[in-house]
Amino acid sequence: MALVVGLVIVTALALPLAGMFFFRIYENQLIHQTEADLIGQTAVLAAVMAREIEAQPSGLPLGAAVPPAPADPDIAYRPILPSLDLARDPILGRRPAAEAAPTPAAPAFAALGARLAADLVAVQKITLAGFRLLDPHGVVIAGREELGLSLAHVQEVAAALDGQFSAVMRLRVSKHEPPPLYSLSRGTSVRLFVAMPVVVDGRVGGVVYASRTPSNVFKSFHQERGKLAAAGLTILALAALIGFIFQRTITRPIRELMKRTEAIGRGDRASLAPLAHHGTAEFAALSQGFLDTAQALQDRSDFIATFAAHVSHELKSPLTAIKGAAELLRDDLDAITPGMDRADQRRFLDHIISDTARLATIVQRLRELARAEGLPTAGTTTLAAAVADLRTGFATARIEARGALLAPVRLSPENARIVLSHLADNALRHGARRLDISACREAGMLRVTVRDDGAGISAANRDKIFDNFFTTRRDSGGTGMGLPIVRAMLEAHGGGIALDRSEGPGRGAAFILSLSLAPHEGDRR
Repeated sequence: MALVVGLVIVTALALPLAGMFFFRIYENQLIHQTEADLIGQTAVLAAVMAREIEAQPSGLPLGAAVPPAPADPDIAYRPILPSLDLARDPILGRRPAAEAAPTPAAPAFAALGARLAADLVAVQKITLAGFRLLDPHGVVIAGREELGLSLAHVQEVAAALDGQFSAVMRLRVSKHEPPPLYSLSRGTSVRLFVAMPVVVDGRVGGVVYASRTPSNVFKSFHQERGKLAAAGLTILALAALIGFIFQRTITRPIRELMKRTEAIGRGDRASLAPLAHHGTAEFAALSQGFLDTAQALQDRSDFIATFAAHVSHELKSPLTAIKGAAELLRDDLDAITPGMDRADQRRFLDHIISDTARLATIVQRLRELARAEGLPTAGTTTLAAAVADLRTGFATARIEARGALLAPVRLSPENARIVLSHLADNALRHGARRLDISACREAGMLRVTVRDDGAGISAANRDKIFDNFFTTRRDSGGTGMGLPIVRAMLEAHGGGIALDRSEGPGRGAAFILSLSLAPHEGDRR
């Protein structure tokens, strides 16, 4: 359990690692944002440069023809969208150095560049981007550096000279050694280059060449360090809270229940008390169910030990009598002059037979008790059928029955016969001649009252009559197992039996039986 809880907490702490994926997405978003900015800036400068070229009184030499876009009246705009991707597109090497131009720029283009140079510087101060204006042959006509040199051999510039917009990522070499943390990000060593063709009358009139280093993801995080720290502390607090909840609701109750299990196994009865900390309602029910089961097993073990002691005592008396009588008979047979006449021998043999019959009766009652305490047997019957069977077995008794005799009960006919037979046998052995049985429905049960007109039960014995082997007729063959068998049989079928204490001594005895009603066939459908 501790391992599972630890894994849950480690997983919660490791969730920020999944943020590395979003870190890459955010880093790529910075690239897109920078590319979009450069596209917008170069598009504006390209429009300004095209207007300046068109305003020249004499036509300027233009470059390659630009293929016309497909005519479609439904498409009013043709935006250039950011397309660079850190995960997909290659990062090219440093931009090649400018080369000497094969032919210098035309004077008109040089003058145009001189007029726009101040505007480029002003824009660069605000946007932090570097700008170059190139003529139709790739010669730099405006910019802080490389005036008069050619960039026509650069990949993105060459594409723009052919009338195609081009954007690439190139390796950025900083003047200062980058921190080791920057090695986690590709975007920290990248500079974006954008080449926007200037189209005049369907031909390339020049190129606006711009570059800029994208925003640093670590600098962005540094700017948001307060929020990131709060998020980290929140994650740690949540992990600690999860650990605390697991410890209080799961780990702690389970450990206490394990200790209780070990203590119960050693016979510590004090460990059967309810747990001090349950954690959850479900675990409280589980632990209480376990303790109830342990208590039931403990009670069952105590009952078996006590029952075994009673059985051994009940069997010991007739066995001792049989053994003594047999030894006396053997000694008399071995004697030279027998001391017993035939009447004495018969009396000892009658004792042996009587005690043997008592042993057989005890064994039979033990078998009935074991059967009664087993699982409920299938079958249903009615009180009317059970009373009819009882009248057959006890023909000398007057048995009256009334009430809900036809209500079906969850008791097989044979088990119903055992229950009523034991009650009738007890009544007749205590001087009863009449047995009165009445039944009525009550709260989903059938309440049956069995009353006799015998000697009744004394006040001193009323709390003992359901104890195993308790009997007031031991000398006449009573085993003290009849009522315990009846109680076990009824409880096994979801019912019960109790003594009606309203009947006083000498007025007979009355027992109240609770029998589970069986569903009707119509109810089952």
